[in-house]
Amino acid sequence: MHLSLLIWLPAAAALFGALLPGRAARAGAVSGSLVTLGLSIAVLVQFKTGGGLQFITDETWISELGIHYKLGVDGLNLFFILLATLLFAATMVWAALQTWERESTFFLWLGIAESAVIGALTAQDLALFVAFFDLMLIPFYFLTGQWGIGPNRVAGVTKLVIYTLVGSLLMLAAAVATAVLAANGDHLNFTFSFLADHRLANGSQNWIFLFFAAAFLVKMPLFPLHGWMPDGYRAMPMPVLAVFSGVLSKVAAYGFLRIALPLFPHGSVHYQELMLLIALASILYGSAMAFTTTNARLILGYSSVAQMGFIVLGIFALRAQGAQGAVLQSVNHGLVVAPAFFIVALLAARAGGSEDVRDMGGLAFRAPVLASLFLIVALATLAMPGSSNFVGEFLILLGVFNSKIVIAIVAFTGVALASVYTLRLFIRAMHNRVAPGDESREMTLADGVILVPLVAVILFLAVYPQFVLKRTSRETTSAAQAAAAVVR
Repeated sequence: MHLSLLIWLPAAAALFGALLPGRAARAGAVSGSLVTLGLSIAVLVQFKTGGGLQFITDETWISELGIHYKLGVDGLNLFFILLATLLFAATMVWAALQTWERESTFFLWLGIAESAVIGALTAQDLALFVAFFDLMLIPFYFLTGQWGIGPNRVAGVTKLVIYTLVGSLLMLAAAVATAVLAANGDHLNFTFSFLADHRLANGSQNWIFLFFAAAFLVKMPLFPLHGWMPDGYRAMPMPVLAVFSGVLSKVAAYGFLRIALPLFPHGSVHYQELMLLIALASILYGSAMAFTTTNARLILGYSSVAQMGFIVLGIFALRAQGAQGAVLQSVNHGLVVAPAFFIVALLAARAGGSEDVRDMGGLAFRAPVLASLFLIVALATLAMPGSSNFVGEFLILLGVFNSKIVIAIVAFTGVALASVYTLRLFIRAMHNRVAPGDESREMTLADGVILVPLVAVILFLAVYPQFVLKRTSRETTSAAQAAAAVVR
């Protein structure tokens, strides 16, 4: 399969729909995202476990700069791609059930966003990765600025852009420096394979690693680089926020595994304690804020800060178990947080439009199906034994325990705190007395079309997490071993 089709189909379909009259814009965007999801499933079916980089496209793009249009799929990015196409397809269907001003432009930006995300995940050239990584931000700026919520939406998204733009500029400078230093006076080459074979001096690795780390930590976001998150999350339309939180932060986690550990192993080891402390602070801070806030979307936002902290913890354990747990937990978090935002939107619609948990209550009285699906999502979020999230967190903590036992012991508290804020959200929204003015009604068939497939995937991975672990073990282990070799 030609991966260019997988990348550009969503944007092309959305553009084609935007040029047609009537409701063709949403039909084109939805069709493009669903076909893209089908193509990603075909990639999964054809993928050969342990076969290295597959479905390779390698064309010289800018020969003078040594930039290649190189694409490929291996165990490291396979499930990130599947996650992105699944969540974008669900988001497109969700958005198509609503009414939007200038809907052709709205769906066009969503299609461009999907193409940019898939491009970043399949890129096998550092300059190409940087280009797609920066392109991801542009659609969300316009989606929030034009269709966002509240009078401060422009200020909120501007803060997001400033934070991420600074990180992106640092990453661009670091990418250029990496290629120039690796070439050592010869012709430039930005491909990951070339850069992995021409590693930089230890001192150069250290400062370049920090530049990449700053860009990825802002995008996740992790404490203390999360300052844009509260205002940005409040301003985004709910379908846009679901895919933003479920997918874009995972591209940053993927960047650590694809770029930081293999290309800058000495830098990864040198700053291991710093990254682990940032991850640990994010777990504790995110959990505490998720427990104290009453805005449902911010509860999910701060819980994402904590969950991304666990993922970074697994990556920088620099152990095979931690890296495998980080990949599995990245997939798990995306599968859980997207339906969680959808459920919050359904709850807010029944609470007179309010997203404050104090205005909710008793909504399960006549909505047992919605309550049951919410319970499955909530139990997965708090990593209940028997869920795939439990397996992911167990692997992460096992890797950290074998690497830095004190940090692992403190991180265990994050597991307990997750149960506190998650059960608080579920109980306040679904049980207790019905709040004044609230409507307790079951979700519709259209809601089920979006929610049930996502919950089904959550249940499948809970039963068979090996489906992901088996296909990712070789590449995740290699990424961890690249840095572990420096330690030895």
